[in-house]
Formats: sequence, structure tokens, C-alpha cells
Amino acid sequence: MAHYLPFHRSNNHAARQHRSRPGSTAIATLALLSCTALSPGLSSAAWAQTPAPEDAPEPTAEIVVTGALDALPIKNVGSIFGFDKTILETPRSASTISSEQMERFGITDIYDLVAQAPGTFTNSFFGVGGALDIRGTPGEVYFRGMRRLDNPGNYPTPIGASDRIDIVRGPASPIFGPSKTGGYMNFVPKSARVADGKLRDKASGEISYTRGSWDMNVVKGNVSGPLKIGEQEFGYSLFGQYEDDGSYYRNMSTKQTILQGSFDTDLSDHVRIEFGGQYQNYKGQQNGGWNRLTQALVDDGTYITGQAQPLDTSGDGQISQQEIKASVPGGFSIFGNFSCPNSTFSPFASGFTDACFTSTYPSLALTNTGTTKLSRRDVLTGKDDKLVNRGSTFYFDAIYTADSGFELKNQWFYDSYENMNENAYGFAQFHDSWVIEDKIVASKTLESSAGKFSFQLSPSVRYTKFAHGDDFNYEYFHRVDLTVGYDALSDRLLSTECDCDYTNYVVGHYSDLALAGLVDLDFAFGLDVTLGARYDHLDVKATNITSKMEAPAAGLAANNASGSKGAWSWSGSASYKLPFGLIPYGTIAKQSTVIAGQGAEIYPADVAGGTFLSASKLYEGGIKGSWLDNKLYAAVSVYKQKRTDFNIQSITVNQSVETKGLEAEFRWSVDRHLLITGAYTHTNVYNLTALQDGSLFSFFGIEDLVNVSDPTLYLGGQPIGLVPINSRNDSKRAGIPENMYSATATYAFDFGLALSGSLVHVESVYSGQSQAVKLPAYTTVDLGVSFETGPMLLRLVVKNATNEKYFRANFTELFGSTIVLPERPRSFQASAVYKF
Repeated sequence: MAHYLPFHRSNNHAARQHRSRPGSTAIATLALLSCTALSPGLSSAAWAQTPAPEDAPEPTAEIVVTGALDALPIKNVGSIFGFDKTILETPRSASTISSEQMERFGITDIYDLVAQAPGTFTNSFFGVGGALDIRGTPGEVYFRGMRRLDNPGNYPTPIGASDRIDIVRGPASPIFGPSKTGGYMNFVPKSARVADGKLRDKASGEISYTRGSWDMNVVKGNVSGPLKIGEQEFGYSLFGQYEDDGSYYRNMSTKQTILQGSFDTDLSDHVRIEFGGQYQNYKGQQNGGWNRLTQALVDDGTYITGQAQPLDTSGDGQISQQEIKASVPGGFSIFGNFSCPNSTFSPFASGFTDACFTSTYPSLALTNTGTTKLSRRDVLTGKDDKLVNRGSTFYFDAIYTADSGFELKNQWFYDSYENMNENAYGFAQFHDSWVIEDKIVASKTLESSAGKFSFQLSPSVRYTKFAHGDDFNYEYFHRVDLTVGYDALSDRLLSTECDCDYTNYVVGHYSDLALAGLVDLDFAFGLDVTLGARYDHLDVKATNITSKMEAPAAGLAANNASGSKGAWSWSGSASYKLPFGLIPYGTIAKQSTVIAGQGAEIYPADVAGGTFLSASKLYEGGIKGSWLDNKLYAAVSVYKQKRTDFNIQSITVNQSVETKGLEAEFRWSVDRHLLITGAYTHTNVYNLTALQDGSLFSFFGIEDLVNVSDPTLYLGGQPIGLVPINSRNDSKRAGIPENMYSATATYAFDFGLALSGSLVHVESVYSGQSQAVKLPAYTTVDLGVSFETGPMLLRLVVKNATNEKYFRANFTELFGSTIVLPERPRSFQASAVYKF
């Protein structure tokens, strides 16, 4: 078994990434969305006509409709290429969600964003909404265009603290640095400036209280306005949120504090500074969902009961690693072929039989076995489980703008987290990591009768320091009977509790010295060409703290490594403005990416092997259009993106995949009252590492062991082995639907009432790579209503209004056949908002 364990959560970074009837319900809901809708909202003034942004395409009239909820993509967005272009003009697949949309549709976590943007869908990362899966692979999170530390499930990304969220599909522009294949979310915090870039001339803000199902309690407030210190005028924006929630699931709760501030000032006519930060203190738990997974459990809730045999010989109420090894040397993770011949590969692990388990591993058998119906509220979370994360983000920008069109910007950025994650079934982890980056962007824009030509040159330096430890060698999901809960038979002593016997304990740092250039040639006759290149040079040092590890690698060199490596990134895009509002485009790009883990860690073995840096290629083409005085927008794109080197991957945060797909969306502000949107996503994702190796390491589920008639013979432990990958279809990533549809609509009456609704339909998917358990298709509907009068806004949101029963796959490559997350039933949120 020891030979194969490095393919588990962290080494090789297979680390911790860990639905059903579209018929009459969907048709009726779509009809509702087309004509009314329900939800929170703003007054009708938010829908009124406003001046067009300076850099937006020239309309046929001097006034354009920015549209319902500011949802139309006609404002400048610099988070894609670094230039002030609208999403309509930008030759990439991207979407923007405004703060007004988030408020109206009751968007509270990243899973709610799926209804608003194509190309996005996220499997469960143990129930924590850290980052979206974009184009079928884990995405990244940016803050004001600067890349944050990876967050697949370290803490929930704070949606409510954002003024706007940009979702960019595909790797980032060279100007933004090494990035992942799938895409990223860029969070724009609340600003101290108003829409035209000027400082605010008076204070305004709001305070709200939200009460929801399962003891949800959220208090939020924000205020923005002018500030004068001596003779210097500032603009400020302050935001705070306190949350104290219960949960639908047992043994779960949330306590969270978010503080955010931004400050802007003009030092002169040509120089301004922008600075601020965000602090988040989150206390909650991960949610592994249901264990002992079978098709019958998914279909009708039939659960296998039974208690594990005693291992706690010390009587302290927990199972230590030493107590496990005293019973079965090497632990209860049973790898095929060692004791049960011909049992390496699933689903043909024929050597795993009732007789083999009975004769060779009798201590794995359960006692007092039976079956029962399992509540969706009973999940793997124990009463002492915890996920604690303290994160801080700061920025300081100094911008010089000359009358000639030259701009020099220095962006300083800092991001950190301290994270502790403990789970009674046998997984623990900590991170203590931070990153600091300084980037200079020199920009020049030239305009003439031939067109508008923009240039950028950007040197940057980024330094990351990390400390990371985890404990997963004795991870047994099935020992606990969820109808009983954890006790001395199933609660494992974790490495973070004894500060000993870690699977991995690594510290280190790496620096990235880079130079990037970008040019945009926007010709007057309609052609727009964007070209960019970047070179990154990384120096890395990593050290295993062997005194803390259960089984460190042999020899000093294997536990301490330094290395350096460089990589080029480049991109080329072209678009052309055709008659009738159409803009076809194409993009080809190669983007380097750093292969780090869930806590930004890089392991000595990867440093020594030079496998900490890889790259991906993107081919994308599409067509966008805007009509009816920019009130109707539509876009469709097709793409293929592929990692060019797949000898190493991090399944949790950076997979080696090839993705092919199609994305389509439209947004129609019919008038100042009604907004309708729709999206369609077609995705196929293939794991290239698994395809190259011909197999993928995995935990075996009950449905995988075809020659075992009584699974209670081994549920006290965990059979493991290799899933054969003999074709591209075998390598297709589980849990990600091939086809997905979404629609939203909202209507605001002149007297203050606003309605909204959103619908998402997801096809049936397999829960794991072995394709043993199938999760049903599902359709979810969220509805809302609000009423605004004077400074008061009252809002009610109903999530999963049809009470759909559905499931979300969990870390499909490793645990997909063993656990699954049952999603929550219908819930309610009621808010009172006072605006001033």
C-alpha cells in the first residue's frame, strides 16, 4: 500500500478535492420566468437610462440603457486583458455579475453563480464553496485583478463583499501571470468612487439583517462617502458582515466575520492612490456527505448500518495510528493483490471476495448490521470537526496619468491565510501561507484616424511562503455509522491533535520574477488584434520537516530541495466588427501554471524533478452581438484547452485535463422593468494524467467490488486500488454534467415591488471515475420577491423552491464511489434592508 499512497490527497496532490425531472416543472417555471419572476431588488430607478460609459461602443443615440440590474456587458472591464474594453469587445468568453444581480437573486455563495454564467459548475469540495470549477476544472480567485492564494475549499469565498464578480473562462491574459487552464473569478470590492470615476460627494450606505432557515443570521452594513484629513480629500468605502448560522446538516454551524475597506484620493491632477484591504475570520466544518455509498442509497435512501470493531485499546475515546497498526500492520487501507490476488483494478477487482475479507481481514467487518432509511441531515461531520480560516488581503495602488495618454501604475498586493481542518473520520490539514506581489504596469494609448492603439509593459515580482501539513494515511469514511454518530469505534486521533505522525509536513518559499507585454490594435475599419507575451522565472525551496512525519522519504536530498525554472506564456486574439452588431473573434494562447497544492505548497520531490511548472494551450472562437440600443446581448463560443505537460497534477487545485466545449448566453433588458437571461453549457473534460498512465488511484466503493456480496465484511476499513483508464471515455471527469441549462428573469414594478426567479437544469452524472454509481438529473428553482418604499427594502428568497432531491459528487477522482453530498431541501431567507 505504501507505494501507492503518494497518489492520495497531497503527494501527487491528489489531495483533497477532495440530480431530476426537467419535464412539467421546468416548463412551468420557464413560463413564469418569461413573464414575471420573483426576488429582492432595487427601486425602478436602478433600471433607468444613464449615460453610456466613455469607452463603450458608439450607440445610435447619445443615451443607452445600462439595463436592469446593471447586467448588460457594456461597461469597461479590465480584468480580462488589462485594457478598458467591454465584455462585448473582448475576444474571450466571460461574464460579469453585478452587485444588483447578487442582491436581487439572493446570491450568497459561489454555487448560486451557476445560474448567472455558462461554463461554471462545481462538484462538492467537502461542502465548502471556495472556488468555482470553470470549464470542468478548478478555477482561481483574483482580487482586483491580482491572484489570491488557492482556495478550493479552505473557506467560503465572501460573495457579499463584492461590488462585481467577473468570471473569465480559460487561462488568464499574460499580463496577470501564471494561471490555471479552466479560468478564474475576479472579485471587485466595493469602491470609494462613483460610476464616472470621481470621488463621492456625500455619504450613503445600507444596513441589513437576514434571517433564514436553520437559524441563519446575517448582519451586513456598508457606507461610502467623502473624507477630509487636513486639506487632503479621500473617498472611503467600508463594509462589514457578521454571520452566526446553524445548518440543515447535523453537527454543522457557521460563525464568520468579514471586514473590508477601500480608500481613494487624488494627490494631484495626475496622481491618485487606491488602498484598502479585507479580513475574513471563518469558523465552520467541511461536509463529506453520505458514506457507504450505493445506488440504492441514492435512489431511495437505503443505508447499510453496523458498528466497527473496537481498536481503542488505550481507552481515551479515539483511535490512534499505533492502535490501527497493532491490529493490521500498515493500516486498514487494503490495496489489492497484496493479500487478495487479482484485486488491483476496479470494477474487475475479482480477488476481493467475501472469503478473502473473512479469512485475511476479519477485523474490518462490522457488527450489528442491517439497513435503514438515512436522513439527508446525517452526514460525515462530527461534533468536534472544525474548519477554521483567518485570511487577510491588502492592496496599495499608485497611479500616474499624463495628459499624453501615458499611465504608470504600481500595484502592491498581499494575501494570507491560516487554516486548520479536522475531520473525525481521519483527515486533518493545516496551512500557514502568504504571498506578496508588486507589479508595475506602464501603459500608453495612441489615437488617430486609423484607430486606437494601446500598449502595456509590466515587470513584476511575486513571493510566496508556505507551511503545510496533512494527515490522510488512515482515512476511513465507512467506520462511522451515520445513524449513530462518532464514538470510540470510529473517531480517529488526528495528527493536528497530537502534532505528530503527519503524512506530509513541508515548509518553503518560491519567488516569481516576470516581465510581460501586451498590445491592442483597434483599427477604425473594425479589426481588433490583441497580442501578449510573458516570461516567468521561478526559484523554489522546499523542506520536509521529517521530525513531524510518520514516514519521511529516505535521505536528506529527498527531503530538502531547491530549484529554478522559467516558462513563456503568450496569447493572440482577433475580432472584427461586422454589420448588424456582430463581432466574431478567435484566440490562441499558451499559459504557464505553477503546480502547487491546496495550501500553496510545493513538495521537495517536485522541486527536485522540476515538475512544479507546467503549461496549457487554448483555442477559442466565438461570436458576440449587441442589439436594440445595447439592450440585448448574446454570445456563443467553442473551445479546446489542454495541458501540454501532464506528468504532474494537483487534483485539488490544478488538474492536467483536456476540455472541449461550447458556451452560450444571452441577456435581454426588455425595458427598465424586465430582465431575462439564459445560458447553455456543453462540456467534456478528460484527465490526461490518468489517460497516459492507463489507471487512476482511487478508493473502492461498495459498487466497485463486484464479487463481494456482503460489504459489511470490510466497511471497518477501506479497500483501495486502481481504476483502469483504457479510453478517452474512461478518462472523462466524473461529476461534471455534459449539458447544463440555466435561465433567470426579474421584473420590477414602478411602485417598488420586484420579482425574480432562476432555474438550473443539470444532467445525470456518475459520482466517481469508476462509473459505478449514477446521480440523477435535477432541476432547481430559486424564487424571490422584494418591496422597496423610501429607505426600506424587504426581501424574501426561496431556494430550491420545488424541494428537489438531488446530489453533488464529491472529489470524484479519489472518493467519488465512496461518498456523495445530499443537497439541502427548500429553504427561506428574509431580509430587511435600510438604505441611507
